[in-house]
Amino acid sequence: MTFPTIIYKYNGIYSGEQLATLTDQKLVTLEKFINDGVMATCEVEFEKVTAQQHGQIYRVEANLTLDGTLYRAEAVEESFEKAIDEVRNELDKELRRAKDKQTSLLKRTGRKIKEQLLGWRK
Repeated sequence: MTFPTIIYKYNGIYSGEQLATLTDQKLVTLEKFINDGVMATCEVEFEKVTAQQHGQIYRVEANLTLDGTLYRAEAVEESFEKAIDEVRNELDKELRRAKDKQTSLLKRTGRKIKEQLLGWRK
């Protein structure tokens, strides 16, 4: 499985192949959460927030849609590289939570079925 095609948007900056390449490299670590056959799209937006020279002025926003479920992350940092790392970490955290929630739901359902089956045998 490969990571889905990423759509890039650039607001207030010129399009940057380096940013796209760096984002591809960083977000590929999230492909372990994407199953085969899942409809997945990802939109990444880069923006320079203000005209100032220093501080947290670079914003990166990512919207990852997996089978109709939207996972969103946004970060404003001192550089695009730091913002991309922060966005990747936020998406990783959201995807892990969703996976854990799904796993615990399956386990609870399995326990209830087992209890019902064992209860009927008595």
